[in-house]
Amino acid sequence: MAAKKGVRIVITLECTECRTNTEKRSSGVSRYTTSKNRRNTTARMEIKKFCPHCNTHTIHKEIK
Repeated sequence: MAAKKGVRIVITLECTECRTNTEKRSSGVSRYTTSKNRRNTTARMEIKKFCPHCNTHTIHKEIK
């Protein structure tokens, strides 16, 4: 029996500074996973979170 698809989905947030900046201290991109309600938040999320590669708080955007 197939499971019912829920309203909450798991998304991945990626640092925008690490992705665009090629001259940074360490290689890699900061990524976080979280969940969002598909009905209430239809647009892509943007959250300000800590990036260990940039060593500062930066904007993390939702990726596919």
